[in-house]
Amino acid sequence: MKLKLRVLLSILILGGGFTSCNSQKELIKEGHRPQLISNEFEFTEGPASDAEGNVYFTDQPNNRIHKWSVEDNSISLFMNDAGRANGLYFDSEGNLLAAADENSEIWKISFEKNVEVLVDDFEGKRLNGPNDLWVAPNGGFYFTDPYYQRDYWERTEKEIKEECVYYLNSQGEISIAADDLVQPNGIIGTPDGKTLYIADIGDNKTYSYKINPDGKLSDKKLFIELGSDGMTIDSEGNVYLTGDGVAIFDKSGKKIQHIPIDKDWTANVTFGGKKQQTLFITAQEAIYSLEMNVKGVRW
Repeated sequence: MKLKLRVLLSILILGGGFTSCNSQKELIKEGHRPQLISNEFEFTEGPASDAEGNVYFTDQPNNRIHKWSVEDNSISLFMNDAGRANGLYFDSEGNLLAAADENSEIWKISFEKNVEVLVDDFEGKRLNGPNDLWVAPNGGFYFTDPYYQRDYWERTEKEIKEECVYYLNSQGEISIAADDLVQPNGIIGTPDGKTLYIADIGDNKTYSYKINPDGKLSDKKLFIELGSDGMTIDSEGNVYLTGDGVAIFDKSGKKIQHIPIDKDWTANVTFGGKKQQTLFITAQEAIYSLEMNVKGVRW
């Protein structure tokens, strides 16, 4: 997400407390509210949970990736010079994939912090600026490529006119998955690998797609007339969108919960912790946690 962008999304501001119209069990554990873990950053983004429940997140202006520890609730520096990483996601082998938009690349970072550049162009042209990504159960992954002019770039215009969503299959072959969006940003898929949600923040809409066996997308449907920066999904199939706090929608697109965050912009969200039952929320200079009754899912 552009660091100073304040898109006015059409989430209804619902006061200082939670508002729920949920017919499911209550999503948030009774008596719990978002807890500030730390506010010592400049702009937090891209939270991603590893197999143990540790959560990694980026501080893009400072070009760092940090790690929240499931063992003692502490935060440590994982990587300096992190390619201006934005969105993060773990693959099935425990590598951290990063949308590193300093040079418009997708990185694979090993546990030992060795970096392999998986994608650095499309058909010989520089990507706009990989922003967020989701790894599918088959080992391939999708990533969004909007254009947000960065002050650390020398270039001032696109090499690729369209702002697309791309798919890299498990053989390392890249293709365009969607090219009919204004400015794709947040992205998340279902653990069965059958449905992909993409937020078109430039048009303030979120769509669902059918994922075909070859990774191609079809059956595009409007999920909700609301865009999002980051996204996640829970074990009940509810989809979490960010911007003005966190808005939660069930599978049908019905809004069932709003989690207010006392910041101008909420950038991203994921589940982590030992039981994948803690929601982690990045918002401007801060990161929060919230205990939930539902769990996160990865594949």
